[in-house]
Amino acid sequence: PMYFLLSNLSLADISFSSTTVPKMLVNLQTYSKSITYVGCLTQVTFFSLFGSLESLLLAVMAYDRLVAICQPLHYLVIMNPRLCGLCVLLSFFFSLLFSQLNYLMVSKVIFCAAVEIPHFFCDASQLLNLACSDTSTNNIVIYFFGAIIGGVPLSGILF
Repeated sequence: PMYFLLSNLSLADISFSSTTVPKMLVNLQTYSKSITYVGCLTQVTFFSLFGSLESLLLAVMAYDRLVAICQPLHYLVIMNPRLCGLCVLLSFFFSLLFSQLNYLMVSKVIFCAAVEIPHFFCDASQLLNLACSDTSTNNIVIYFFGAIIGGVPLSGILF
């Protein structure tokens, strides 16, 4: 079970870094310093997907190690392959929900004119700062669910 979780964490980590590095390399090669709106939405979606997936997988791995240390004789019964697969699947499902929430919050924002994002990296809070409409509820929702995605796994690891 540990190596199954490690392989999924490695895949999430590679995918997480692959969301920004290709655009950065293209910008360095072409001396461009902007990103399109569609590219920004895509980057926000995948960045939040793989970032939250990493966080949730780390919590699952912490539980795996807790069972291995505290109940070593029951480890294979408790952490069977079905439970490991289910934990990874649930982690992916919750991170997919979180990334779609980020996408919906950012895509519904109205901009005044053609806005250029002067970075190779795009974040939801950057897009919300460039909007003309009131984005206070969007900020609250994104930060609230971001705190849940970051805080719940952290509390699971610590306690």
